[in-house]
Amino acid sequence: MAKYEYTEKKDTRSGFGAGLLEAGKRNPQVVALCADLTGSLKMDAFKDEFPDRFIQAGIAEANMMGVAAGLTIGGKIPFTGTFANFSTGRVYDQIRQSIAYSDKNVKICASHAGLTLGEDGATHQILEDIGLMKMLPGMTVINPCDYNQTKAATIAIAEFEGPVYLRFGRPKWPVFTPENQKFEIGKAITFQEGTDLTIIATGHCVWEALKAAEYLEETENISVEVINIHTIKPLDEAAILKSATKTRKVITAEEHQMNGGLGDSVAQLLARKLPTPMEMVAVNDSFGESGKPEELFEKYGLSSKSIIEKAKILLAR
Repeated sequence: MAKYEYTEKKDTRSGFGAGLLEAGKRNPQVVALCADLTGSLKMDAFKDEFPDRFIQAGIAEANMMGVAAGLTIGGKIPFTGTFANFSTGRVYDQIRQSIAYSDKNVKICASHAGLTLGEDGATHQILEDIGLMKMLPGMTVINPCDYNQTKAATIAIAEFEGPVYLRFGRPKWPVFTPENQKFEIGKAITFQEGTDLTIIATGHCVWEALKAAEYLEETENISVEVINIHTIKPLDEAAILKSATKTRKVITAEEHQMNGGLGDSVAQLLARKLPTPMEMVAVNDSFGESGKPEELFEKYGLSSKSIIEKAKILLAR
């Protein structure tokens, strides 16, 4: 297998901030709105560079979504920024009615998603957002894996016509994908090929999947294919079916509830087109709690250790 290594750790929210600034430089129609979390969303650079294209909406997320929808009527490309639970659960009605149903070109950018928000605890650790957003007709759902991919995704969605949910996180995480990469919405990336087992991962769990694959190959002599599904909707069905046809065993890994997430989408696909033995690494019908990101990954079964355990169960069937 090709070993994946990293030289630094950077938070994916900073990748969003860098990508937003670049998108703003490329297209004067790009505007940004924030719900009183400019620093947390790393939107300061855009605000400083383009003060006339930045709107501080205050702690009024529902209003922010309505304003963003209205801005599209004049040809603007609005990026909204707040925490993931405020970007989805708090404003679901406004997104459904004013953005998704109306097919408005709004980019809903959500930081501090999942358990890795850490010490802020369960009230802020939304684990249902992917499910909420992927169920909306016409909504594109993207969950990149590191700083570089988040920056590239942010630039790409500015050029894409239609509503998008872009999910990213708070902690510093390994940077292991190329700088200045081209991001293709809806196109999975196969990080390594294998013949015995497929691991399909998204977001922070992609790094955990690569660590698990390395262990399985070096200690168990298991040939593992690792696929990064950065776009959960539309799902790259062809890539998944091609891999599952080869390995006949699939594990999904995500920082989200088991219900409604990536694993749910993959299971539906395989049930319809290629029934395949499968295991899921995800939060199992539980809220989170306060703690360090790495400790929460261990406790809630999202780490490479959990992926390895599921792989052994699957291979023993």
